Amino acid sequence: MASLTLLLLAFLLSTNTFAAEEMEEEELLALFEVMGSLLDYPDWPQAHPFPCTDTPWPGVKCEICQAPPVFHVTQIHIGPDILDPPCKISANLSHALLNLPYLKSLSIFSCFTASPAALFPALFQSLSYLEHLALQSNPALSGVIPSSLGNAASLRVLSLSQNSLNGEIPQAIGGLVHLQQLDLSYNNLSGEVPQTIGGLKSLSILDLSWNALKGQLPSSLGNLQLLQKLDLGSNKLQGKISQKLGMLKKLVLLDLSHNFINGPIPESFGGFEHLEYLILDHNPLNAAVPLFLGSLEKLTSVSLSECGIEGPIPTSLTSLKTLTALSLANNNLSGPIPPELGELPNLDLLNLSHNQLSGELSFPNEFMNKLGKRLDLRGNYGLCSSQRRNFSVHSDEPPYCLNGARNESEKQERTEDYKSIQPAWNQWEDNSCSSTNLSWDKDLMLVFCAFVVAVVLCSVLLE
Repeated sequence: MASLTLLLLAFLLSTNTFAAEEMEEEELLALFEVMGSLLDYPDWPQAHPFPCTDTPWPGVKCEICQAPPVFHVTQIHIGPDILDPPCKISANLSHALLNLPYLKSLSIFSCFTASPAALFPALFQSLSYLEHLALQSNPALSGVIPSSLGNAASLRVLSLSQNSLNGEIPQAIGGLVHLQQLDLSYNNLSGEVPQTIGGLKSLSILDLSWNALKGQLPSSLGNLQLLQKLDLGSNKLQGKISQKLGMLKKLVLLDLSHNFINGPIPESFGGFEHLEYLILDHNPLNAAVPLFLGSLEKLTSVSLSECGIEGPIPTSLTSLKTLTALSLANNNLSGPIPPELGELPNLDLLNLSHNQLSGELSFPNEFMNKLGKRLDLRGNYGLCSSQRRNFSVHSDEPPYCLNGARNESEKQERTEDYKSIQPAWNQWEDNSCSSTNLSWDKDLMLVFCAFVVAVVLCSVLLE
């Protein structure tokens, strides 16, 4: 019935001079078929017989590509911003897309949720104008990424995140020389990160996080001179970090967390003058906090938790005036906490819990009150605090420093506190009675007690 409707509609359109000028018949029928494979709206062709002019739909855009004026479909978008009509349960990628050769942008969000869908190889061989491909949040979109992807040479944005894709990233991806953003995060991709990615010289965003990628970080990543975001977190990557990664001078975010990467952190990272986010937690780095971190003036967030970090907290970190979050929890850090950390103007989260830190904590009261529960020092049993009344952390309060007062006012305060908790019998000394009177009262009490004992014994004997 649907095919009969399309043929009838095509016949009507072929007799309409305006419609023929508006759009080529083959392309119009292909659009109807594509929308029919996605949307739960069988009457979409009747509701939008002239989708480029008289009866437009918000997810379809057209352009005039040649003379005489003929419209071509250049964009198809289906997402949460267009709720009516919804995707149908059996939504899939139709091969009719191949008959939309002028398509520049195809974005489908949260549409393939029940019925299986897959990327077919011919898709990338025919759409030579395609610049933007975003198929995101489609849990039923599975299968491999076809190697024909390398034929889509015009692609600038490729986002296939939050799907169920598996298999390896094809080596042919290196052929996308105009690609600026590559996001394959939150899938089930395996194998190694292909060396050919280093050929994507225009890339500014690379996100392969939350997959099952293994092997070492390819040194070719250092060729991506325009890269601003590199996120390879939550994979199975291992080995050491190549010094060549330090060539990424424009990098703003680096996330290699939750892998099996060994340390130390390369000294070449000291050249990351634009770096704001350094996230390396949950890796067996087993090294000291590098001193050069203090020279990265734009750092706002540093996370090196559970990395086997050892040694002291370097005082160079106290020069990071833009720092808002510092997490060094679950390591083997030792020594005192630099008090200057409490003077960083923008620091709003400090987690140093479960280390071997020791000594007296000397943060300003204002700093501790500001952070509240965002200051976590649990599990550092060598720490103590002389600021018992104002101390506020996400933990039990560290012991009070009995021998660590820094001035006479603190000593006086501790003396007053001590007096306030003396046992009642010792408070007699606060009365107006002299020590002589107190001694006489004790003797009198002894005599009285002896007399009472004698009376009791006599009464027993007389019985």
